[in-house]
Amino acid sequence: MLTFFHMPQTRSTGIRMLLDELGAPHDMSVMDGKAGQNREPAYLAVNPLGKVPAIVDDGALVTEQGAICLYLADKFPAAGLAPPIGDPLRGPYLRWLFLYGSAFEPAVVDRAMKREPGHAAMSPYGSYDAVMATVTTQLTPGPWLLGDTFTAADVLWGMALDWTTKFGLVPADPVIAAYVACVTARPSYISATDGDKALLAIHAPPE
Repeated sequence: MLTFFHMPQTRSTGIRMLLDELGAPHDMSVMDGKAGQNREPAYLAVNPLGKVPAIVDDGALVTEQGAICLYLADKFPAAGLAPPIGDPLRGPYLRWLFLYGSAFEPAVVDRAMKREPGHAAMSPYGSYDAVMATVTTQLTPGPWLLGDTFTAADVLWGMALDWTTKFGLVPADPVIAAYVACVTARPSYISATDGDKALLAIHAPPE
C-alpha cells in the first residue's frame, strides 16, 4: 500500500489533490505541524529534512514535489496525467515539473526574504522577473501549462500559484488569475482543501 505523509495546508496538499485526480488507493499519515510532529524522530526516520510531502510505496521513499508528481502520474497511467515517453509533450511536461523546484521556489523565497539572487553564474534561476515572465508566457495560450492537456504538472503549479498569489508573493495578473481559477474549480482541489480544513479543525484548541 502507498503511504502518503501529509500536513494540512502545506505543500503536501497538492499531492493530496493529485492522489484524488489519479484515484490512487493510499494510506494517509497526517501530522500536526503546529505540534512539530514532522520534526519528531518517527518522521525524521522517513525524511531527515522533516519536510512534506513524502510517500513510501512498497518500501521506496519518494520526496520532493516534482519527483512525487512524476512517480505517481507514471504509476497510475490510466488517469492520463503524464504524457508517456515518445509523446511530444513528455519533454515540456518534465521541464515544468522540475522548473518549479529548481527556479520558481528559490526565486519566490528570495523575493519574500528580500534577498538578491546572487551572481548570475551562481543563481539557479537568474532573476525573479525572468522566472515570472517564463511562467506567464507558458500560461498565456491556456487553459493549462501544456495547452489543452491537463497533467500532474498543473496540480503542482496550480497549487503553488494559488498560495503564492494569496500571500502576495506572486502578482495575480490576469493570466495567472485565470489559470488559478481553472485549477481551484476542479473537484479534486475542493476535496483536498476542504479535507485539510476538517483535519485542522480536529487539532484546533477549544474555544
